[in-house]
Amino acid sequence: MSKRRARPWLVDDGLWLRIEPLLPSPPPGRQRPGRKPVLEDRRVLCGILFVLYTGIQWEWLPQELGFGSGMTCWRRLRDWNAAGVWRRLHEVLLDELRAADRLDLSRGDRQHPRPGAQWRPKTGRSPVGRGRPGSKHHVICDATGIPLAITLTGGNRNDIAQLIPLLAAIPRVRGRRGRLRQRPKEVCADRGYDHDGYRRQIRARGTKPVIARRGTAHDSGLGTKRWVIEQTIALLHWFGRLRIRWETRDDIHEAFLKLACSLICWRRLHSTLR
Repeated sequence: MSKRRARPWLVDDGLWLRIEPLLPSPPPGRQRPGRKPVLEDRRVLCGILFVLYTGIQWEWLPQELGFGSGMTCWRRLRDWNAAGVWRRLHEVLLDELRAADRLDLSRGDRQHPRPGAQWRPKTGRSPVGRGRPGSKHHVICDATGIPLAITLTGGNRNDIAQLIPLLAAIPRVRGRRGRLRQRPKEVCADRGYDHDGYRRQIRARGTKPVIARRGTAHDSGLGTKRWVIEQTIALLHWFGRLRIRWETRDDIHEAFLKLACSLICWRRLHSTLR
């Protein structure tokens, strides 16, 4: 097994070159004489990725790895998310994927419920989880499975209510000369999104809705287009911290979601650059 596969939480040079310019500068007070030296950002980021990959609790982060304490990593994740680091990183990687002709701007979308340990912000009684509290990850991807946007809601929220917010959350993708691309050519979705009112809203945004209708046969062929979103969801939930929502604060869980989307984009781009 390669070193990269054996320890995926180690940040390679290519990814760090893209992240470092996005990080906010430390407060001036951190540099005063007599203060404890600030742990370098790259090592702290490795600690954050260790928690994301393994699903370990923050307080159990092994000190011998040299990534700092779990509380240090938690605070840095919170602050960087508030500064928009993960959102901008995702946009940067999408731009590079489009420039490399690896982004196919036709779309697929779906949601997936995640159980939660207790009642927390953006949780609700999941109708598929015996009424237990949980959250939903709503994802939209391109035709090859690259995640374009992700949102978090309670497990009791109707799937279709997040269709328009997901479309609106897609960033304007650069990477080529000409107009920025944001609207998909078409949106593929399953029967859970079958509603003529939402079809009209999608068409009003300049996008063609390709949504299965309830009561029709299952041999429409739409599944051949939508399998990529299943792959994207599987990749997201391969990260141990995203399988069950342990975070009390919804912004911390959303930070992990955005970071995971960026890592999936980076893997796809890294395979192109090699």
